[in-house]
Amino acid sequence: MFKKVRGTRKKATLKQTRQEPIYLAIQALQKDALSIQLLCQIAGIPRSSYYKWLNRKPSARELENEQLTHVMMTIYEKVERTFGYRQLTLHMRKQTGKTINHKRVERLMKVMGIQSVIRRKKKKYANATPQQVAENLLNRKFRADTPNEKWLTDVTEFKYGHGQKAYLSAILDLHDKSIVSYVLGRSNNNPLVFQTLKQALQAAPGSSPMLHSDRGYQYTSLGFKKFLDDSNMIQSMSRVGRCIDNGPMESFWGTLKCEKYYLHKYHTFEELHRDIQAYIHFYNHERLQAKLNGLSPMEYRTKAA
Repeated sequence: MFKKVRGTRKKATLKQTRQEPIYLAIQALQKDALSIQLLCQIAGIPRSSYYKWLNRKPSARELENEQLTHVMMTIYEKVERTFGYRQLTLHMRKQTGKTINHKRVERLMKVMGIQSVIRRKKKKYANATPQQVAENLLNRKFRADTPNEKWLTDVTEFKYGHGQKAYLSAILDLHDKSIVSYVLGRSNNNPLVFQTLKQALQAAPGSSPMLHSDRGYQYTSLGFKKFLDDSNMIQSMSRVGRCIDNGPMESFWGTLKCEKYYLHKYHTFEELHRDIQAYIHFYNHERLQAKLNGLSPMEYRTKAA
C-alpha cells in the first residue's frame, strides 16, 4: 500500500529521515478518506508519532531544502526535464549564489522523483573511399589556450515529417566549447560544410585555427583541402573508427539531441531549424559547464578576451 504512493511529496518538507517515506505515505493516503489510525496501525507506528511529525516546526535546513527544491524544479522544467544532478547543481549555484553540494541536489531529485533523460547510442555509418586524408595532429589534445586556436567540426543527421532528413554541420571551438558556426541543410554535401567554415572564418577574421574532423567524404575531398590551404588552416583528422578522437564534438551532438531533439516530433524543416537555433543559443549563452569554471561558453570566452 505504502509503496504505491512513493513520490507524493508536494506538501511535505524535505527532510531525509528513516520514517519520512512512511509519514508521507500516510499523509497521501489519508486524503483518500482512509483512517489515520488504520494507516498507522498498518505501518506499525504510533499515531502520536505521525501527528508529531505532521505538526512539527520545520527546521532551517528543511526550509532551505524547500527553497532549493523550488529553484531546482523551475530550472528542470525550463530545460524540458533534461538536466541531471551535475547541470542542475551548476545552475542552482549560479542562480542562488550559494555553495550547493551535488550530493544534496541528488537527494532532492530523489525526493521529487526526477531524473535526466538517457542518451541514445549513435548509429555508425561507413565512409566512402577518401580522396585525401590528414594525420591526427590534434591527438586528443582538447584544450586550447586562446579562442580560434583549435576547431572541431562534424555533420549529424536529424529526421522530420515523414522520414525526411536534415543535416546539421557545426564547428566547435575547443577554447570554450562554444559553437562558432552551424548550418542546417536538407542535403549532406560539400556546400553544407563549406558554408559552415565560411561563416566561422567571417566571424573570426584573421584567424587560422587547426580544423579537426572525422574522415567523412566532405572533409577528405580535394576541394575542401584546397579551401583550408587557401585559408592558411592546418587540417587534422580522426583515425579510422576512433570517434573519441573528435570527442567534444560527438559530446555536443549527444547533448543537443538528448536535451532538445529527442523530446519532440518535428513535422517540418522549419520547426526543426527553429528549435536547433534556439538550443544552440541556449547552449552558448546559458548552459553552464563545470570544465569552464561553472560558466557558459560565451561567458568564458568573454572573460578570456
